[in-house]
Amino acid sequence: MTGGTRRRPRAARRSTVAAIALMVGGAGLIAVNTYASASETNETNQSGTTRLAAGAAGSTVDCPEVADSLPELSEKALAGVSDELAAMDTQVTDAYQRLTRMGTAPGAGEKVKGEVLDPLEKSRAESIGRITDSIGKSTGERPSGLDDLAACEVRTAPGGTTGNGSGDTGADGKDSGDKGSGDQGTGGDGGTPPAAGGENGNGPEATDFVDIRTVRPNVNRAPEARSGASRGSFSVDCGVNENKNYNTDNVIVAPGVTNGAHHTHDYVGNQDVNAFSNNDTFAAAGTSCDAKGDKSSYYWPVMRVQDGTQEFDQNNDGGGKEGNVGKILTAKQAEIKYVGSPTSKVVGMPKFLRIITGDAKAFTNGTANANAHFSCTGFEDKVQLTDKYPICPKGSDVVRSFAFQSCWDGQNTDSANHRSHVAFADANGNCAGGFKAIPQLTMRLVYSVPTPVIANGQVKNAYAVDGFPEQLHKPINDHDDFISVMDQNLMNQVVDCLNKGRNCGAGTPPENANGAGKGDDDGGKGNGESDDKGGQGGNDGKGGNDGKGDNGKGDTGNGGATEAPAKGGTPNGQDEAKGSGSSGDEAVKSGGTAGADAPRTESTVASEAQRAQSGANPDTSASPSAVSRPEGGEDQEPAGSVNPAPQAEGSQGSLAETGSQLWPAAAGALMLCAGLVVLLRSRRHTARR
Repeated sequence: MTGGTRRRPRAARRSTVAAIALMVGGAGLIAVNTYASASETNETNQSGTTRLAAGAAGSTVDCPEVADSLPELSEKALAGVSDELAAMDTQVTDAYQRLTRMGTAPGAGEKVKGEVLDPLEKSRAESIGRITDSIGKSTGERPSGLDDLAACEVRTAPGGTTGNGSGDTGADGKDSGDKGSGDQGTGGDGGTPPAAGGENGNGPEATDFVDIRTVRPNVNRAPEARSGASRGSFSVDCGVNENKNYNTDNVIVAPGVTNGAHHTHDYVGNQDVNAFSNNDTFAAAGTSCDAKGDKSSYYWPVMRVQDGTQEFDQNNDGGGKEGNVGKILTAKQAEIKYVGSPTSKVVGMPKFLRIITGDAKAFTNGTANANAHFSCTGFEDKVQLTDKYPICPKGSDVVRSFAFQSCWDGQNTDSANHRSHVAFADANGNCAGGFKAIPQLTMRLVYSVPTPVIANGQVKNAYAVDGFPEQLHKPINDHDDFISVMDQNLMNQVVDCLNKGRNCGAGTPPENANGAGKGDDDGGKGNGESDDKGGQGGNDGKGGNDGKGDNGKGDTGNGGATEAPAKGGTPNGQDEAKGSGSSGDEAVKSGGTAGADAPRTESTVASEAQRAQSGANPDTSASPSAVSRPEGGEDQEPAGSVNPAPQAEGSQGSLAETGSQLWPAAAGALMLCAGLVVLLRSRRHTARR
């Protein structure tokens, strides 16, 4: 039998061996390149910080919030409790950082339990024990149920494609669409799994961004003002933190604790605010506000663009060491305004009142206390986002807006959870029983942000607000902090201005100048000095001086640089008229108090926040950002690519980087193909012989 077997030619055998070698080598190059790409997320990046391990991508540590379950405490007891709460924040942050160093090797689940969750539960239980002891000594009664809050879990962040179920914002400020069944309302249809995002591997990721032109309008009209409302406004100018006053403390939630915030804050107003400040140091400090009687502290997390910049805090706690990396952006504008109540007069804020709006841990806590609002200039009266960062079209800037709680319990300047002493008004603008309406603080921060570029499910040039590292830089965590330190004279001016329906403070023209009189809120005549310039109409329809007429039309309302006519309120007091800006030559604005120069912060974000916070279903109240893509609309471009045309700075170097990362795989593919060609030709040659 062997004698009749033909042997293959030696050349053919050599060709076959060469082909196999090429194929094996090519496959090896592809495999090595793939492994290297996957391993990049576990290496140290150029900024010197450790990236999130591939196996932990999109995962975080989720713990119950103990502060929300505390009873009211004395100031002495609160100090000790605050120390323990701050220590618990550090415990969670440390556990999260241990989690990021783990991969997905067999048995990783047991490793996570043994090295992350069990030690965390033990340390939290010890802190909770000290909290209950402190409260027991102060009140004579130990709170029950706190021990159940010690255990935490590791969960995967919702990410990838958003699930179905987005809807319009309903009249009550809530999403009226059916929510998906995924975590945090993301992904009723499951979606795709998340990827490690952000320069430091803890966010944001591509799914945290949306082209604002693809979002359906979701902003509701403010509650209608009633008779006796406080329709005025008072603006303060405290700058934009040009002097770079930063720290990572939070004297409200963690007094006496360095790095109590675990992220960096911008500070305007009071210039002596840190973990060790107190009411005495606040009163003695200087201020960045034009009105020197305003020593209030206005502070918020900084916003950064993750462009590889190594900031001053790159290697510090609260900065790069905790995942907050990139270039800190200073706001172009920081508009701070106090507005009144649509249903009643307001009383003055007590000195040293502390208010936090929003929740720095909303991603893990849920949205009950969330109050984030993002938009773009030119879109603010149509779209407000709570759980997405907007990608703005060319020429438009990113806007963060805040509307603080406007009802006060009449007694306390703070509370154990830093929330229960103040509250939002209900959907109609009313304060709950026993609470009093106070001037509502509203803020609008405008940023020039390089356009993020999204490709292949990844985001380059991402921007995000600072936060606790385990919150993965989600936009829902945005928040703002405030300590009222106005002298009594200035606070009286604020209250008087709001209650009499005037627009006062920084940036407003002098009253009674050039006939810019304004009618009282109850429909009284305006007080313009000139006979030929009627004051602005009150809500009962009367203009000023010569300004009486149908629906309160003045001869020349609210005139300033240009004498533009302004309609007053209708006879029945409803604010359905259009009015000019305070300068008289601004574009006509719709809604708001008759003829008043009211920005959208007053008429939309404030009411939106109030409605969201007072609704029956708090878990979805702060999610009005229905990101359904419309088929089209007169104010929107058709939905297409998630990002608009990228700016040059957002796309530089992308081709070079892509080539450097992919050439080994490309070479491997060519070798693999060449091997196949050689093998086929060798077989054909052998067959012909």
